Amino acid sequence: MTTENAAPNVESLDTTWLERPLPTIKPREKQVLSAVETEPSTRCPGCNSLITNTALIFNAYVCPHCDEHLGMTARTRLNWFFDQVNRELGQEFQAGNPLNFVDSKPYPVRMSEAQAKTGESEALIVMEGALQGLDVVACAFDFQFMGGSMGSVVGDRFVLAGETALKERKPLVCFAASGGARMQEGLLSLMQMARTAAVIERLRQAGIPYIVVLTNPVYGGVTASLAMLGDVHLAEPKAMIGFAGKRVIEQTVREVLDEPFQRAEFLADHGVVDQVVHRHQLKDTIYRLLDKLTFYK
Repeated sequence: MTTENAAPNVESLDTTWLERPLPTIKPREKQVLSAVETEPSTRCPGCNSLITNTALIFNAYVCPHCDEHLGMTARTRLNWFFDQVNRELGQEFQAGNPLNFVDSKPYPVRMSEAQAKTGESEALIVMEGALQGLDVVACAFDFQFMGGSMGSVVGDRFVLAGETALKERKPLVCFAASGGARMQEGLLSLMQMARTAAVIERLRQAGIPYIVVLTNPVYGGVTASLAMLGDVHLAEPKAMIGFAGKRVIEQTVREVLDEPFQRAEFLADHGVVDQVVHRHQLKDTIYRLLDKLTFYK
């Protein structure tokens, strides 16, 4: 091989490493984060998608992907329901420990834990306010507070709501979400079924409307009393409503109960619920009903 044909690709010894071209450094691509990665989010139990809490609030806690109705706290629901809140009732009632009940934990400990978890003093909140210019008394159960169970204070607050509606001749609306009577109060809890039924009967005799909105879930002593004694019974989609739970019934009758047993749609088809209403139409539906029923004004 001749010298002319030799074309080595070796750099000249005269070229120092400082004079060599630098390799290009590609800048790292900036990662763009989605809203659910930067904001507090909640996972939908229906479709398992992540939704920002801001989006849930603006959509009344309804999943924008699958239309699943997520649970609302009692205070959140009443603040959403009313255009204007005038006052809150029944805060003077506080639970005691009349039976000194102890299961795995003493009753006062369970109450303290529920109060710390929810920021509420009891499972029922009562407010008085305006709905599209119509004065209404409304109460709502908080299922996060010991399963929305009905104890003596819940009964006291509901009776106060009924007596206030009776005295001021305002319609009463109840958003029910409960597992039933509170076992830690024994018969004192079961007595609230009779007390709430009595004040509802007084409302009926006075011609004052009482509307019940059944949300997910409603069971036990609440179903057997105040939740099924309304003039009109509305329900949110797919809400579970019954007295005994599905598993208890299956073990009793020894049969498998298929869906949509105890769902709001199933109960509406069988006449237990008057209408299943989407949460976005709920306020307007209640207003139209109350506007028709408050003929005494």
